[in-house]
Amino acid sequence: MAIIEHPLEFERSLLELEIQLDALKDEIAAGDSGKTSEFDRLQSKAERARRDTYSRLSAYQRVQLSRHFDRPFTLDYIKYLFTNFKELHGDRAFRDDPALVGGTALFDDLPVMIVGHQRGRGMQERIKRNFGMPQPEGYRKALRLFRLAEKFELPVITFIDTQGAYPGLEAEERGQSEAIARNLQELSELTTPVISVVIGEGGSGGALALGVADKILMLEYACYSVITPEGCASILWGAKGDDTSQMASVAADALQLTADRLQTFGIVDEIVNEPVGGAHWNHKEAAENLGKALRQHLGDLSKLSVGELLESRYQKYRKIGGVTPAA
Repeated sequence: MAIIEHPLEFERSLLELEIQLDALKDEIAAGDSGKTSEFDRLQSKAERARRDTYSRLSAYQRVQLSRHFDRPFTLDYIKYLFTNFKELHGDRAFRDDPALVGGTALFDDLPVMIVGHQRGRGMQERIKRNFGMPQPEGYRKALRLFRLAEKFELPVITFIDTQGAYPGLEAEERGQSEAIARNLQELSELTTPVISVVIGEGGSGGALALGVADKILMLEYACYSVITPEGCASILWGAKGDDTSQMASVAADALQLTADRLQTFGIVDEIVNEPVGGAHWNHKEAAENLGKALRQHLGDLSKLSVGELLESRYQKYRKIGGVTPAA
């Protein structure tokens, strides 16, 4: 297990156990074999504590996990799962947006197009990438890559991880809502397979602009919602200051934004299991789990003709939000 750098409040006791385990491991490696039994005992205790902690998380705690600073981001999954990644820049109209990355790559020797949000690590990179909140040119860059993928018949894999599109005045002036809407339209009609993966927090139209797909996968502790719990609490109850967390917890329950609930509603096609405690504890294992799911779904989608692909995609979205008449 990795030693996470930014533990959440409910993870601090787990981190202390991991630090103790690392210290014992170093002592054993230095030749103190008498510490082996103590190491085994502490390791069993840590595993039990981790399973117990993460098996009873509230919806809002899952939201906090989806935002975890130590979770793997799009570029981390690219590093573990893909080879020969060639990042492409710019929207051919205004500028490049670092909050959204994309380019061609090989996945098990299959050429694919990758597009994903990138939050950034460390304050300097987070500022550079606008905390993973794209501006219109980011979505227009994505649109350019979607069309390029269609031209060369490349499957598209998108990684969703944003609180939402950037809401600033300059973004609105440059057509934020139009850029998002255009992506929704183009993705719905794309003649190549599209798989979207919610790897962290998927918020509002900023997430949906990459989320119209033939298959939607979601990591176990990710979330996907029309609004953040804090935003919902502010609008519905005017929550401010100390009241925000308490009311955001209520909002998170009401929003039904966790992977298991979204799968029940037919929005998510598969939940990808994370390492015990979450993807931030073991990036490589999280990526391997996702890789298995991607191989399965890419294989299934590759068997469909263009007509079958478009009809299946159409039917998928027609079924979402169905109303059952009262008896």
